[in-house]
Amino acid sequence: MDASAFDPRDFRQALGMFATGVTIVTARAADGTAVGITANSFNSVSLYPPMVLWSLARNARSLAVFMEAEHWNVHVLANDQEALSNRFARAGEDKFSGLSLDVGLSAAPLMPDCSARFQCRSVHRYDGGDHIIFVGEVMGFDRSEHAPLLYVTGGYALAARKAGSVATEPGAKEADAPYSEDLLGYLLGRAHFQYMAAFRHALQQWQLSDEAFFVLSLLSVREGLTQAQMAEHMAYTGVDLHGPLLAGLLQRGLLLASAQAEPAHSLSPSGRQAMGQVLAAAKAVEAEVAQRMGAAQALSLRNLLKHAIAATDPGVPKLWGSQGAP
Repeated sequence: MDASAFDPRDFRQALGMFATGVTIVTARAADGTAVGITANSFNSVSLYPPMVLWSLARNARSLAVFMEAEHWNVHVLANDQEALSNRFARAGEDKFSGLSLDVGLSAAPLMPDCSARFQCRSVHRYDGGDHIIFVGEVMGFDRSEHAPLLYVTGGYALAARKAGSVATEPGAKEADAPYSEDLLGYLLGRAHFQYMAAFRHALQQWQLSDEAFFVLSLLSVREGLTQAQMAEHMAYTGVDLHGPLLAGLLQRGLLLASAQAEPAHSLSPSGRQAMGQVLAAAKAVEAEVAQRMGAAQALSLRNLLKHAIAATDPGVPKLWGSQGAP
């Protein structure tokens, strides 16, 4: 490549295609000051002896501390530590303010609740262009079941293992059909109905249709809604609130309606009891599914479903907010 044509910004974007974990590296200055920076340059070097590396820009304010430090700790951040990553990526503030620290093998700060931690003795420092490469011998490490936080293409991400086929026999050739099992609608629909089927027994005990469950679920989060407001929240479901559905729930004593020209609806004591039992069954199914999938996969699924909802949202009102239950 012609050096004159080299574009550092484009090079950075190309490097951003390589997904990495997110770490916070900490050390303690000679005067006892705790120092930490966010880095995604962490990597393994050797198993025998156990060694890891990371790099720090030459213009970093904390470079002198890490150059002199005999020990430093690498914290592989968990998926719920994005705010911590942002805090340690900024300059000019007390990054350790309000943080509890664990007792480590050295004086270097050791933060809790990470996916993994490596307590290291600094053994080599190498010239790496506009960075210094630090190599450390791992004196101790630990890990948890917290899914790791990732960074790719300039933003945070979550890890998910690639799934196998769910409706195609092994070795079968792709059929000449209108759609395959990779059709998003098929996957979303099948997942929805299989999930609902697993706790349908609880719905049947209260003689609740799927549509009735949707209404009771809505009012369990936000009460005092008029029929028009409920219809606005549920427009995407295709449920007809102008038919016998709402009247039937009122007649059965599962709902209450205020004495107004445009009545506000809420759950009755029986309605609360019904929802308590149905939601308990639904949450039990959710817990079992999450256990089978694994914490990281379940978290990724929630994240991707939120992306899908945002991409297809017709303008449904926010359900959780200042006027509803958190």
